[in-house]
Amino acid sequence: DTLWDLAIAEVEKRGNTDDDEEHVEVWEKSMLFMGNKNGGKTTIILRCLEREETPKPTLALEYTFGRRARRHNAPKDITHFWELGGGTSLLELIQIPITSNNLNSFAVVLVLDLSKPNELWTTMEKLLQVTRHHVNKILTKLEKTNPEVATEIKQRIQNTLQKDHPDYELIDPFPVPLLIIGSKYDIFHEFDSEMRKIISKTLRFVSHYYGASLVVILFSDSFSLPVNLRLSCCYHMAFGYDKSKSLSVDHSKPLFIPAGLDSLSQIGPPPASDSDIGKMRAKTPLELWKKVFEKVFPPKVFCDLQGTKDPAQDSQYAEYEVDVMRAQKKQ
Repeated sequence: DTLWDLAIAEVEKRGNTDDDEEHVEVWEKSMLFMGNKNGGKTTIILRCLEREETPKPTLALEYTFGRRARRHNAPKDITHFWELGGGTSLLELIQIPITSNNLNSFAVVLVLDLSKPNELWTTMEKLLQVTRHHVNKILTKLEKTNPEVATEIKQRIQNTLQKDHPDYELIDPFPVPLLIIGSKYDIFHEFDSEMRKIISKTLRFVSHYYGASLVVILFSDSFSLPVNLRLSCCYHMAFGYDKSKSLSVDHSKPLFIPAGLDSLSQIGPPPASDSDIGKMRAKTPLELWKKVFEKVFPPKVFCDLQGTKDPAQDSQYAEYEVDVMRAQKKQ
């Protein structure tokens, strides 16, 4: 038998199975990891997939996948993991993994390097703005081509917070599920207490404003919350595992706040005097927090492409035929 004969036989065999047999729906999700360059995105993906590998620098946009079975003999669920490298230098690549076909099952993970507070807001703002703009473009098209799916996605956005939540009318939920991860806590933990408090409160506000979950990762067992618990939000997004109900809002410890469990009253006002806030002309609460944050941590002009190795000269990407053609063209 040829491969096609075997495939046809297998399909016919599945089609002839007893109709009384329970139908198990296969879970398929897509996730885009983005954030600071060298912020730990690859490490987090490897932890989620339970792979013991040494992380390599991400070149442009990379893809991998993971499979999990919810129970014995059940079909395996699959999650597609996309990782955007280069920090904010390759924003146009965001449109590749996010399409009208997968938007209903898409999630975004924003990894922010806590050891670089002067780059934090700029990185976050650029990546989320471009992603939101692209998602909204797809939603506009879906309203014409597949209004049922568009309505389902918009309904899910509205359900980010319970309707009885005091901040229901005050937030602006991100159009797809969003998880914000603060990395390099070991360095951040050495910062001055007041600096840590400002960064933590700002991240709490931004996460709550966008209807996102917030997790600060420490790849160590020296604190009370182990890595697997801290990544439970990631497991929940990727494979539908139960989301942890734990909560940690103490700025002197790693934060862990699932979406919907924080509030503006608990976060408090921006960390600035009333006179300073009065001088800041801000149209939205998000803009006010940005001005307060950047007054303490002025945005540093940085280039994500600095020090980037030319992949054409990297031996791990060598391809003989391609390299010969390149040499001929150059000659």
